[in-house]
Amino acid sequence: MSGCRLMRAIRVSEFGAPSVLKLCSDVTVPHPGHRQVLIRVQACGVNPVETYVRSGTYSRKPALPYTPGSDVAGVVETVGEGVSALKAGDRVFTTATESGGYAEYAVAAEQCVHKLPDALDFTQGAAIGIPYFTAYRALVHKAHAKAGETVLVHGASGGVGVAACQLSGALGLKVLGTAGTPEGMKVVLNNGAHLAFNHREEGYTDKIMEATEGRGIDVIVEMLANVNLSKDLQMLAHGGRVTIVGSRGPIEINPRDTMIKESSVTGVALFFATPEETKQCAALLYAGMEAGWLNPVVGSKYPLDKAAQAHHDIIESPGAAGKMVLMI
Repeated sequence: MSGCRLMRAIRVSEFGAPSVLKLCSDVTVPHPGHRQVLIRVQACGVNPVETYVRSGTYSRKPALPYTPGSDVAGVVETVGEGVSALKAGDRVFTTATESGGYAEYAVAAEQCVHKLPDALDFTQGAAIGIPYFTAYRALVHKAHAKAGETVLVHGASGGVGVAACQLSGALGLKVLGTAGTPEGMKVVLNNGAHLAFNHREEGYTDKIMEATEGRGIDVIVEMLANVNLSKDLQMLAHGGRVTIVGSRGPIEINPRDTMIKESSVTGVALFFATPEETKQCAALLYAGMEAGWLNPVVGSKYPLDKAAQAHHDIIESPGAAGKMVLMI
């Protein structure tokens, strides 16, 4: 009986510091229900939002205990009733899970499971979910970016940043990206950005404005709004849009900066994507995988028992260089 099998998984029994992530080896393998799929997990992406949820500071709190993780890649083990598009043995990645991805097995709803082309390995598959779907939502559904416009990916070397650079290039935008380390800047330039800037350097925003010949930026994809939003508003072109993907606190801005540019600031939360929007995004991303421009960059890899270290590092590291992944 598959319901009686045990697996290793990370469990969170209380909200708090990374140390609340505990590896348990006696967790029951979940069973796929109607329109659900059981996946043997090979790798799982680590996203900043998972650290906010774990700390208890996020707006949505899961019932305790829980297993974090939404972006798994692996092989379909079994399918529940009503599943027609997937079968045992398929290589897949997910955009969400029902049971949590920091585990050897995970159950996901059929509509959140997508086929992974052979050209991409499982660590790359684990780097697609939240990063690419968020980047698409920010650029297309929220900023309505158009070919020929200039985009600044503010924090371009991490998971969402790399995805935003690759997508922007495919959409015909002029792509500028920032990173906090020389290694990160290399990642940015290798993944579709025409120019890269070090956001730790004094006066880097002046260099960005020079690169636009003083015209400003049409679309900014912002990963750390509590540090950058005021500067963003000053860098926008007339009618420019800032999409906020990440923020870790408050910031003071001058609303007049929006008036003189007739600019807008929009928050991005993948959670609110409609099934139709998700389907549209998945179709474009799959075309990108087939064409070869969607090519996730994997950064630091951690074994499952080092999940707490991964949660510490994703927040405290001086700069990202690719997507952080747990190897299961």
